[in-house]
Amino acid sequence: MTEDDRGALARFDATYRTAGRDAAKVPWAESRPKPLLAAWLDEAAVRGEGRRAIVVGSGLGDDAEALSALGFIVTAFDLSPTAIAWTRECFAASRVDYHVADLFTLPDTWRGAFDLVVEIYTLQSLPATIRPEAMDRVAALVAPGGELLVICRGRDPEAAPASGPPYPLTRAELRRLEAAGLSERDALDTFDDETPPVRRFRLRYRRD
Repeated sequence: MTEDDRGALARFDATYRTAGRDAAKVPWAESRPKPLLAAWLDEAAVRGEGRRAIVVGSGLGDDAEALSALGFIVTAFDLSPTAIAWTRECFAASRVDYHVADLFTLPDTWRGAFDLVVEIYTLQSLPATIRPEAMDRVAALVAPGGELLVICRGRDPEAAPASGPPYPLTRAELRRLEAAGLSERDALDTFDDETPPVRRFRLRYRRD
């Protein structure tokens, strides 16, 4: 990882610090579970009793708490110490196991340990130089028989890449997850209700 890559990652904690505990000042925070996650949990009638889940780049904890409410034993991590401290304040009685952790140096005990891995907006925030390795690291968390849910901005291959984060991803880029041992089970290509609408992918993978 280059110094430029490290600097790009450091900006996340800076954003949380300068927000001063005001979630409205964190561009990716919604103070609710991400809509495409919430819709999938409802549509698929997901239940988590006796199952382990992990949230990658958990931000302010709303997605992790939604999984916990469904009965999952949830681990959640973020690179930002400020985000994790803030989350622990907001959800003081939470059953979620929150950690400050770097996707590229996760504990070995997490490898292949989770029945459900949820990755929302993390891959799209990373420079292209480190994104393939990040996909490998995310895929490695999925247990045999487990699933990965990825939600990100999407673009067509012929569209020019964005100059800065977020970086919309192509389906071809996301096939790296299949090369890492997962199989795609379903995919949603949709536009949200923002103004202007933003194209988003929601993909579900499984490790057989």
